[in-house]
Amino acid sequence: MSQDTIVAKRYAKALFEIAKEQNKVAAVGEELSKVGATLKQNAEIKALLSNPGLSADSKAGLIRTVFDRQVSETVLNTLLLLVDKGRIDLLQAMIGYFETISSEALGQASATVYTPVALSEAELSKIAATFSQLTGKQIRVESVLDKSLLGGIQVRIGDRLYDGSLSGKLQRLQKSLNTSQAL
Repeated sequence: MSQDTIVAKRYAKALFEIAKEQNKVAAVGEELSKVGATLKQNAEIKALLSNPGLSADSKAGLIRTVFDRQVSETVLNTLLLLVDKGRIDLLQAMIGYFETISSEALGQASATVYTPVALSEAELSKIAATFSQLTGKQIRVESVLDKSLLGGIQVRIGDRLYDGSLSGKLQRLQKSLNTSQAL
């Protein structure tokens, strides 16, 4: 694990603890998502914040100008702290870790569902309900089209992959046959 990863996790954990004390975990998560989206959409702002020639005071002024009325004081102070410590480049990673920590604490998880064809909302809801029951967490589902799958679905929740695809079943069958022939 790189040093930057460790530092980003520490900032995310500290922000989570503050948000938890204030009973604003969900609100802070939404604000961080807005900050991340704003920086992704505005390459100029991101470039200015990453510019080593720009002073920390100038970057802090930019942060205040862009986010002052859009985020809470807690999130704004976190952004200003990242600028002050020269770690604003860790912001996207910190946002991701905050989301992971808060989802875990709130009993939620994100699932990415890979399918060869588009699924209806009803099908996605059914998948969410099934995996909610399996994991004991509230599941948020994101659907991704994967034309390389022959049929079936693959569901990724965190670092776990549930493979119900036809290609996955064929691979398991091949492995089983290869093992039985070796005997």
